Formats: sequence, C-alpha cells, structure tokens
Amino acid sequence: MVLECDVAEGIGDIPAPRPGAQALVLVRVFSEPVGMVSEVLPAEGMGADELARAIARECGPALRERFAECGLAWNGELPLDGLHPPRTPGFVASRERVMRDGPQITIAVCTRGRPDGLAVTLETLQAQEYPRFQVLVVDNAPPDDRAHQVVLAARRGGLNVEYVVEPRPGLSWARNRAIEVAEGEVIASADDDERCDRWWAAELARGFVEVPGAGAVTGMIVPGELATESQVLFEKYGGVRRGRGFARAVFSPATARQQSPLYPLPPFGAGGNMAFRRDALEQIGRFDCALGAGTFTQGGEDTAALSTLLLASGTVVYQPSAIVRHYHRREYASLNRQLTGYGRGLTAFYVSTLLHRPGCTTELLRLGRQAARDQFSPQGRRHSELGADYPRDLLRANLVGMLQGPFAYAGARVRARQLRHADPKG
Repeated sequence: MVLECDVAEGIGDIPAPRPGAQALVLVRVFSEPVGMVSEVLPAEGMGADELARAIARECGPALRERFAECGLAWNGELPLDGLHPPRTPGFVASRERVMRDGPQITIAVCTRGRPDGLAVTLETLQAQEYPRFQVLVVDNAPPDDRAHQVVLAARRGGLNVEYVVEPRPGLSWARNRAIEVAEGEVIASADDDERCDRWWAAELARGFVEVPGAGAVTGMIVPGELATESQVLFEKYGGVRRGRGFARAVFSPATARQQSPLYPLPPFGAGGNMAFRRDALEQIGRFDCALGAGTFTQGGEDTAALSTLLLASGTVVYQPSAIVRHYHRREYASLNRQLTGYGRGLTAFYVSTLLHRPGCTTELLRLGRQAARDQFSPQGRRHSELGADYPRDLLRANLVGMLQGPFAYAGARVRARQLRHADPKG
C-alpha cells in the first residue's frame, strides 16, 4: 500500500490490509516531500507512535533542517498531534512568490484509447492550486471519440481544457502538436495514467522561478499503488528510490563533468512529469518523431529532449516537490514488454544522438565502459541495486530491447518521414 504522511498535520495509525503487507509512506513537512519510509506491517497494523519512530529514523537529517528553519527544536522525536512552529516555514513562504510570479503553463495530456485514465488525470488537474494554467488534451490517432467526451465532461465541470486531434500515431507527434497549439510560456506534460498532486503545477513553476535560467523542470514520480508483484518489481527496477531522491538538482554545462548529459543514470527526469519553456523546445527542434510510444522504438523521446537541451548548454532542474502518482502495469507480461521498450528506447536515443550530433561519438565511446559495467556486471549499479533475486527474464527482456533499439530507430525514421510527407502541414 502507498500512503503519505505530513508530519506537520499529525501522525496516525496504519491498519494492515493483510498480514505482512508492505507500506510505502511518502513523508512530507508542511507539504514539502522529505523522504520515503518502507515498512512491513504487523498483522495488527502499525501504530502512530511506531510510524513516528520509523519516520524519525529514516528522515532524521531532513527533519532536523525543516524544524530549525521554522524555529522548532529537533530532539529526534515527532509529536503525534502535528507541528506548531513560531514562524512560517521557508518552503511555504517561498510558494507565495511562485503563486504570484510563476509562468503561464499549458499542461499537455497526450492520450490514446484510455478514457478512464484520462478522466482521473483531468480530475486531479481540476484540483490544482496554481492560478495560471490551461489543460490541453491531444488525442493521438484516436480509435473513437471517448476521449473527446471525457474532455467535454471535464469542461462542463469547470476545467479550463481544450481538445485537439493529432492523426499521426506516435507520442512525439502528439507532443509536437501540443507545442503548436499551446498558449503557455511553459508546456508541461502529464500522462493519462497519473494522478497529479494538487501542488504539482505550482512546484514545476517553482523550478522556473527559483532557477531563472531553467529551460526544463522535471519532478518526482511515485507509485499510485503497489497491489501486484509486477508493480512492486517495476518500482524496484526504476521507481522513486532509484531516482534522484528528495533534494533539488540543477544540471547545466557546469555539472557536465559530474553528470554527463549523455548518461542519464539516474535519470534527469521522465516524460510523465516534465515541463519545458517553449523557446527551449524550439531550440532543440522539438521532439524526435522516430522516438517514443507508438513507434518501433517505444520510448526515448523524453530522454533525448532533456539530453539535447543539456548538450545545447541549457539547464534542467529536478524539482522533487513536483509530484505525480503513476499506476504501474499490474500484469507481469505487460511489465516484460515495458522493460523491452525501455531497452529499445535507450539505445534508439543513442543512435538518434549520433545521427544528429556526430561530435558526441568520442564521449559516447568513453561512456561505453561505464555503461557496460553498470548494466551487465554483477557488481554494476543496475544488478547490485536490484539484488540477486530479481527475475532474470525481466533483465533479459531489457537487454533484448537494447539490442533491438538501433534497428527499431532506423525503421521508425523511415516511418516518421512517410508520415511527415503524407501530411500537408508537415
């Protein structure tokens, strides 16, 4: 089960849905995420005092900082009835500036054939606290009009939402259509199987306001549920604990020696939670239509966009307080296909980079040894973090996808060229 606890509001009990259930708890302080606690629940559940001790153990350093910031003394213990600070926490105070000075945002939701998920995503966008945003639903080669009906219902409910169709299949075509239509200075992306935190848009805006040179801001993706073995396995493979954690990170030419723009491990961000300034998207030539879901490559367009921006001397901000909840695939076969797609997208991204920026060849060759060690060695980053019990067939699926990626990209480029020439606007 996936829960959250804002210690400023108090700490309660966790009932156990079944003996041995695992609870993944997102810990917040005055709405700011500071850590994640994972606990196996006893048969009787976990009491508030025990949960408080677990949070204090796991998040102690972060809590000490937050307590000091708002004038509270940290003694290693959390009061169960919440916090009553003598002064406003800096995180909350700075949000006032964001709400006042943040950019106009267009939230693009690209969808195809998932009206139920789209309805939930739009419902969470309706609840956003940020005052300056519009929603744009891009229906990609729609099989029917159900997405349009969902948009009409959301509009009747008061959501400021527009609807457009992109007939050419492929997520990058849909993303690029959003760039053409969007009115906002910033274009944010949310998937149609996500729930966006009510402060999500505001926290993306925070990244642009507090790092004025940012061309892109990405956020944190936490699981919406961990109800099946496949969801647990995906979270172990590439979930929030395998990401960048709870501290803001800023990537730019100044950080290239510590984190190569060509080696996104851990990732700079993901397509389900990212936002770009419009001029940054135009600078990089928008999204590569031979990459992404709906093409032979199945992915990689988000990584390519962020990496290309960094290679063009841009700045990317990872803002962990911008949170979406993603519902991982429940079935094992779907997870297997997903990891194959991840592998395809990764190596297709590298082929795309070589074709568009051949000057990166030397750097990619240099990184090859590190990549091979991280991906394939038992002591490498990927295997050592997953553990020996992680299903080998899932790792093989990912490897097969990597081998397929260059060939998939070649086919996808041919197909993208055909679609572009078939459309009079393209």
